[in-house]
Amino acid sequence: MCGIIGAYSPESSGALLNRIDIGISRIRHRGPDDLGKELIGFPDSNMVLGQTRLSIIDLSAAGHQPMASSSGRYLLVYNGEIYNYKELRQELSAKGHCFRSESDSEVLLASWEEWGAACLNRLVGMFAFVVYDRERQSMTCARDAFGIKPFFYNRNAQSFQFASEISALLALIPKRPALNLQQIYEYLVWGTYDDGEKTFYEDIYHLPAGHFLEIDLRNPAAGEPVRWYWPSIAERTDLSFDQAADKLREMFLENVRIHLRSDVPLGAALSGGVDSSALVCCMRHIEPDLDLHTFSFVANGSLVDEEKWADIVIKDVGAIAHKTYVEPSEVRSDMDDLIRAQGEPFGSTSIYAQYRVFKLAKEKGITVTLDGQGADEMLGGYSGYPSAVMHSLLDKREFGGLARFANSWSHWPGRTKRKSVLHLGDVLVPEGMRKRALKLAGFSAEPEWLRVQNLTENGVRITVPPQKTDRSDHEARGRRLAERLRYALVNGDLQSLLRHGDRNSMRWSIESRVPFLTTGLADFLLTLPEDYLVSRAGETKSVFKHAMRGIVPDAILDRRDKVGFATPEKDWLMSEKDSIHVWLEAGRETTYLDIDSCKREVQLVLDGQRKFDFRLWRMINLCRWLALQDA
Repeated sequence: MCGIIGAYSPESSGALLNRIDIGISRIRHRGPDDLGKELIGFPDSNMVLGQTRLSIIDLSAAGHQPMASSSGRYLLVYNGEIYNYKELRQELSAKGHCFRSESDSEVLLASWEEWGAACLNRLVGMFAFVVYDRERQSMTCARDAFGIKPFFYNRNAQSFQFASEISALLALIPKRPALNLQQIYEYLVWGTYDDGEKTFYEDIYHLPAGHFLEIDLRNPAAGEPVRWYWPSIAERTDLSFDQAADKLREMFLENVRIHLRSDVPLGAALSGGVDSSALVCCMRHIEPDLDLHTFSFVANGSLVDEEKWADIVIKDVGAIAHKTYVEPSEVRSDMDDLIRAQGEPFGSTSIYAQYRVFKLAKEKGITVTLDGQGADEMLGGYSGYPSAVMHSLLDKREFGGLARFANSWSHWPGRTKRKSVLHLGDVLVPEGMRKRALKLAGFSAEPEWLRVQNLTENGVRITVPPQKTDRSDHEARGRRLAERLRYALVNGDLQSLLRHGDRNSMRWSIESRVPFLTTGLADFLLTLPEDYLVSRAGETKSVFKHAMRGIVPDAILDRRDKVGFATPEKDWLMSEKDSIHVWLEAGRETTYLDIDSCKREVQLVLDGQRKFDFRLWRMINLCRWLALQDA
């Protein structure tokens, strides 16, 4: 795991190297074990590629980057892990490739030399990398199928810059870009971010998940990202439920097995939910003698505390348990570091709980952790994506089944008949009426604390979140759940969660692996009958729970609640009333926030006169982030 950085620019070599050095210093936490950079001169421009390395596989100097191919044609900087590198190495050796190291980086480089961009579909792993082609004078930038590893870039007609984190990229850009007000609006009002190419800065972009981008150095502004991964959702009917569960068990165990490949100590994040519990139990199933370290966040005395569930798993597998207990006062002392680590505003303080888990892992000498991220989006978790299930049943005109599902779904913990009706309404309401429907449901696109006129005068579109479905897509008819999960996996929902995990783990120089997120598993699950994932009784992850019987304790598999990586948001905020008002003051310089109104909204919640709303945290987070940008 590493940090990568690079730039092609008409600047002098000295000026460009200086910028690169500053950028590298800002991502050194991503790779404290080694540092490399290479300058390449052109008649009227210069290029530098750089990398900071966190050594995981082949700890020797043979894994140093930038890494040149045996022919000398290609130069690679790479962040990530290719878990099937041993199998690829064997295949490439049979084709005549020779290797001088045991690193997956060298296997990736040989794969590119052998297959070009077609190698991407062969890789099982997480990655963001750049390959410079000396013959074509081009850079190809690629990102893994799900966007597990980050890649940011900026370009114009004369230059191209990239980095693993925005803070490093800003060091390469002569003038700081303006803030992206459209992104700020969508974040504040709807909580959407990391859901596409845009960032909180104008002219700084994410390379989308499952895409690559070729940059011709003679015209860096030309060319658009090309999608290399897009899973099918066409239903397969050749497997019974039991057969699908058996196949899923086999595939998931294989995923966990190859994710255990490491030359440094590893452990697992354990919340006590189905996903992390299954991961830990499968680790023990595969490696009976492994010193299995688990790391858990404990919310003492809170309704979101899952310690008792984590303890069931810890006892079952004989894990070496580590737990972090957080006092409200600690949130304030760590908040600035967390906001800097994340780089951009984020959705809730649950991100802080994850930050503390990785900090604990670092303190205990662990360099690699396995995490259950992505399971909900792949298996129909959370509340079971009821709108999508209902949409599928409507497509198939199964009106009786729709009524039965809506009723059954509403009886699970945390769900109600009112919520069931709202989900049905989400399907039935035409796109053009969504703003009015959301307002009737209590969600305004123009809250009083926002100066909407100032935003619209600056080109901001006052929008509502679009329906995450394509009504004209023939493949998706009757497959709306699979379509929604595909969107979550490669376009939207998962991206912010992966960002949180990457920045929090890398802040502590920890490599966080996510064994659920492989293209093979996604391709399999997205083609199963939808009721294998979310049963007609409203049970989420149905086929996975069946697959894990005998490996995971029944008490975990039979849980009916869904907590997730939650924290007692309101309790933490209540303890920091004075700090919150100070943090909000930083937003007074903006043209789009009415800070006095923001303070009133927060105070109503703190005084118990209004229910907690995550919009409050987003106001606070944005204002504090803005203050740190100016610091």
